[in-house]
Amino acid sequence: MKALTKQQVKNVIDGKRTTERIPNLYSMWIYPESFVGHEKEMAEWKHSHVCDAEFLDVVMPDVLVPPKDDPNYTWLPSGWEVDTSGGLDAQVLLEDWEDAEEMYRQFPSPEYPGMLLEAKVDNSKYVLGRWWFCLFERHWSIRGMENALTDFYLYPEEVHTFYQHLTDFYMRMMERVKETWNVDGMFVSDDIGTQTGPFFSLEIFRTFFKPYYKQIIDKAHELGMHFWLHACGNIEAFLDDFIEIGLDVIHPIQKYTMDEKHIAEQYGGKICFLVGFDVQRTIPFGTPEEVREEVRYLVDTFKRADGRFMLTMGNGSTNDWKLESLEALFDETEKVGTY
Repeated sequence: MKALTKQQVKNVIDGKRTTERIPNLYSMWIYPESFVGHEKEMAEWKHSHVCDAEFLDVVMPDVLVPPKDDPNYTWLPSGWEVDTSGGLDAQVLLEDWEDAEEMYRQFPSPEYPGMLLEAKVDNSKYVLGRWWFCLFERHWSIRGMENALTDFYLYPEEVHTFYQHLTDFYMRMMERVKETWNVDGMFVSDDIGTQTGPFFSLEIFRTFFKPYYKQIIDKAHELGMHFWLHACGNIEAFLDDFIEIGLDVIHPIQKYTMDEKHIAEQYGGKICFLVGFDVQRTIPFGTPEEVREEVRYLVDTFKRADGRFMLTMGNGSTNDWKLESLEALFDETEKVGTY
């Protein structure tokens, strides 16, 4: 396959399709280093396959460990004594919201020079700036999952203040990304769904998330960029609101958490679906023919005359992904992946 141009991908996202082929972004989730013992082989294999977008990662602050050239480029003040012995979602790095003022006094600066690495940008292709952990994921990574889920009820003002600090950082960061790399979109993660439903109610979403996402999305649009969101799990309850505030692309419409046909019928044409191929069952455990069947099912379910549909993986590669299944995935997509 020949890679699609920047404008062709933009047109698909905007519902103004000018290409017969569905954009293919599988390779963005294939990490050669995850195929232990076959890293070089997988890197060469990945390089030989088309990906219809380029991705440039923003160097975001670590929670605790600063870069050598800026001791304040961390979410929490450098030198804080915290217990990191538990599981990732159980670590409580900010024990008491009363300590947040110290955190804000030393909050990382979005002007940090090392945030944006020197990169050779292929401006013939659609280019995305990318960072992981936006609002909820950053919240629980600092407060721990249990605290994060109760903070909305026990400490609502503290959550609003924290989310506004994050939002201000992200908006200035996006300005720098646009100035430096001239990207076409921004892609961020925020897993706000579980396998069976959202992490919290629609009321909580509208109170604590929607206002800040609107600021971030509005800023992306002001800068002439699309805004893409990765959100695992069942997030159907929030889709109308995301569409209302202008979200351009949603990923992955996770299989076995939502009814894909219903989602396509209810929201098709209102938002662009970056549909993620199932990585929990089909790729690691399915046969190549089952992979091909799933490709055909996704194309039949989501394709629209106006576009607003792209294909990728549901999440990042693991060592149990089989090469023959990946080959079947790309081959069948090339055969049937048209509008």
